[in-house]
Amino acid sequence: MRKFSRRAAIGLVATGLVLSGCGRDAGTSADKAKDVGAGKISGTVTVWAMGTEGEQLGAFAKEFEAANPGVKVVVTPMGFDVAHDKIISAIAGGATPDISMIGSTWMGELAKTGAVEPTPSNLIDKSAFFPGSWETVLSGGTAYGVPWYVETRAFYYRKDLADKAKVKAPTTWEETQSFASAVKAKAGASQGVYQNFRVGSWQEVVPLVWQAGGEIVEGNKWTFDTPQMVSALTQFQSFYKKGTAPNKVAEGAFPQNFIKGEAAAFYSGPWMIYGLDKDGGAGFDQKYDVAPYPKGSAGGTSLMGGGDLVVFKKSKNRDAAWRFIQWLSDPKTQVKWFQTTKGLPAVQSAWQDPALTSDKRVAVFGEVLKTAKTPPPYSTWEQVARVLEGEIQKVALLKTSPAEAAKVMQQKADDIGTGL
Repeated sequence: MRKFSRRAAIGLVATGLVLSGCGRDAGTSADKAKDVGAGKISGTVTVWAMGTEGEQLGAFAKEFEAANPGVKVVVTPMGFDVAHDKIISAIAGGATPDISMIGSTWMGELAKTGAVEPTPSNLIDKSAFFPGSWETVLSGGTAYGVPWYVETRAFYYRKDLADKAKVKAPTTWEETQSFASAVKAKAGASQGVYQNFRVGSWQEVVPLVWQAGGEIVEGNKWTFDTPQMVSALTQFQSFYKKGTAPNKVAEGAFPQNFIKGEAAAFYSGPWMIYGLDKDGGAGFDQKYDVAPYPKGSAGGTSLMGGGDLVVFKKSKNRDAAWRFIQWLSDPKTQVKWFQTTKGLPAVQSAWQDPALTSDKRVAVFGEVLKTAKTPPPYSTWEQVARVLEGEIQKVALLKTSPAEAAKVMQQKADDIGTGL
């Protein structure tokens, strides 16, 4: 099972280490992108990639090699648990590959090291990508890298249980609570809505802040102690208070609790479609559906994640590296990559292909991606995210109030800073 960060969507393994003392100038908005040549390319392009990407990119790249005789793409697969630290060590030792896949919240940290190249504007058109995905490669107003694939969250629900309880997929916060109460009272679901309150729980709450019309950062300051954060935490906690979301569920119970009908709904990413269809057995795909995030007072904004690609300044084959990334960003290639790995295209025009429009459940994510947002590209985000998770768990366990949690989040985040 993939958490939201399974494909390095949010980069949860990051340690917050910044190489400010490694003898390199930090990346700044003054960095100038160099054009990439249009001539023939050759030589070896070394790539580091994680998870499914690392396992399948090598074979997938054969088509690029065939179109560019003399070019060899060598992919080194690695686990998510070691990827971040391996990249940081490689930067410190001056032994980086040409290209690396990175988690979408790592950019602020990596740009600050000065080790990654600005994105060449003559090769990559930023308008081709979802706005939220392009934000994941920005640092100080400069793009360092390219979005490869994207992920976001939507509302999964058991259609059969909803039909039994005579309710529809919720479209607002208020309807979500009514939905959870109805399926518990009338359809036998002990968990109206499953909410994660452990590692990664910030992914449950941050979208609620945006939906309430708030932000988690303004300028160079964290903004957690706000009415919008209190509203988000109050909405999150309301399910635990009313008993429609359990706070005593054993770790590892999800997603079997959904398959068994114990949990009637949850929020997650597109990969769950394929896992549920497989693990649920024959006919289970008819028992559930996917709907957009229920809207708060300011809309239904969801969370943008995914994987980005960067080229390091010490690349030994710079032009070929960027041309390979350009090929991976082509709409047709993006569709083929989706068909190979189920990684959603970051390029908007790829979503017009029947491969993505034919499954209505997948198409929901395409709509959600249009307004999805990303956490700020700050080098300290991972540290701040851990703070949020600690307070969110207390909120879920009813050990603190939303207002008090927001205050503590603000105090601890201010102590950490934004790293700017």
